[in-house]
Amino acid sequence: MKIYISHSTGFDYQKELYEPIKNSELYNSHEIIFPHDKSSEVSNSKEVIKGCDMVIAEVSYPSTGMGIELGWADGFRIPIVCICKKGSKVSESLKVVAEKLIGYENGEDLVKKLENVMK
Repeated sequence: MKIYISHSTGFDYQKELYEPIKNSELYNSHEIIFPHDKSSEVSNSKEVIKGCDMVIAEVSYPSTGMGIELGWADGFRIPIVCICKKGSKVSESLKVVAEKLIGYENGEDLVKKLENVMK
């Protein structure tokens, strides 16, 4: 599967999100797109998302840009899975576009729950 990872830039996404996924079997089994992996330059994420099989959105931190990306994914009928740190307050409107909303404790728990979703 080709998976786009959507998130806010308002937290340490390299350490808290990218690193656990890159160190998991998920990274070896799927083509995972980390939009801010190599640079913070803006890319045409709309076209990238259009070519994906799924979008995983880390929604613990609100982001207008992420909301736009989720709107595109929903419009393209691409499945959306939202993940958030347990205890985070997330927008109720995510329930309209997301197939699943998954809470996680830490990086290890995050990977385990995403692996279950991919099965």
